[in-house]
Amino acid sequence: MDEYPEIIKRISQKIEEKGITAEEDRIASKLRLLIEDFHIPPEEAEKTVTNEILRENNVSTVSREPSSETIGIADANPGDWVTIEGKVVSVSAHPHEAIAQKGIIADESGAISFIIWEKAGAEPLEELRWYRIESAVVDEYRGAPSMKIHSGTTITKSEQEKPLMPTPVKIADLKPGVATIRVKMIQNWDPRHENMLQSGLLGDETGTVKFITWKERNNDFLGESRDKLLEENKVYSIYYAVVDEYNGNYSLNISDSMALEEEGADIEIASNETGVTGVFVNFSPNMGLIKRCPVEGCNRALSRQNYCPVHELQNNSKYDLRIIGTIDNGKEAHNVIIQREVTENITGMTLEKAIEMAENNPLGLDDVILEIKKVLTGRYYTCTGSDINGTILVESCTPKRFDSMEHAELLNRAAPEEEAGGEF
Repeated sequence: MDEYPEIIKRISQKIEEKGITAEEDRIASKLRLLIEDFHIPPEEAEKTVTNEILRENNVSTVSREPSSETIGIADANPGDWVTIEGKVVSVSAHPHEAIAQKGIIADESGAISFIIWEKAGAEPLEELRWYRIESAVVDEYRGAPSMKIHSGTTITKSEQEKPLMPTPVKIADLKPGVATIRVKMIQNWDPRHENMLQSGLLGDETGTVKFITWKERNNDFLGESRDKLLEENKVYSIYYAVVDEYNGNYSLNISDSMALEEEGADIEIASNETGVTGVFVNFSPNMGLIKRCPVEGCNRALSRQNYCPVHELQNNSKYDLRIIGTIDNGKEAHNVIIQREVTENITGMTLEKAIEMAENNPLGLDDVILEIKKVLTGRYYTCTGSDINGTILVESCTPKRFDSMEHAELLNRAAPEEEAGGEF
């Protein structure tokens, strides 16, 4: 039971609410089979085990009696048959052929993601229209409620029109589902996928959270161009963002959200500063002297062919200097991202010197990388900054005096252990 304690606890609570005694050893055995033998994602395994135990005890995983009584969307829970009235605030296509449409519907109490199955034969819902939806089923996906529209669901257009003013929640209070937040854009990250429009870090007075925007979507982001990006150090109200959870960490998908900039506003970001002391052991090939996209609000690192994944070929790029590497303290490794000012301080290489080196040496940009590695590899440093899921966004980095005792401990840990009773 030590492998998945949080999942086991959640499953036990769900089945005990149905009056069933929780056998944790049995739950753990089922989880191990699905996750380790069949390689099913933990969140799907949790749902499968829960439903299986409920079925074994003749307990339906959904309410047996659909209700025509209208409820607030915030009161819709997994396992319910519901009737709701709400406004469709976003819609988008889905690549899976079994799904005709997905989107988000909201009322005064909250918002929920919805899916229309292809077999339902329902007409697609129109964005910004109000609907009454009867006998839809609410289930759970990755810990968040999701409403499914099937062949037995009745959909009626509503002529009512009333404004929706969702209440923003703090980052510390986020939970899987749909949320509206008021945040400051802290940092823009390089996209890790060709279909990714933007990713980075948002923050408020209570914490920070990652966000992502995908290129493929139906809505015009921010109500303007599809290529509109959040800009660093600006404050936004982001309406109806999808909150995802993975391994206990939250992230926001704002691909179909509306984000409105608050000109002149500012937010004091909560500090989650941390520090790590260790040896530089590895470096990314995407570090050193780089070029950034000059388009306002973008600032992405360009490829060596001056190509931006959003704005394509850029001839008027600007240079920057950074380090992306790994520091190991002998017990765990931390990825670090170090921007220009700190990079110049710890390497003694200014941006101007790096540009001169790249232009006058046969290896060009690679000469800069090799010089940084020569200066830092195998040397001890203490780096402090914001820890975002194991990656430290470094704000300061100072050299640490060599400690022979720590070095000996590292060597001892790296040496293979002798087997009891073994012979060489």
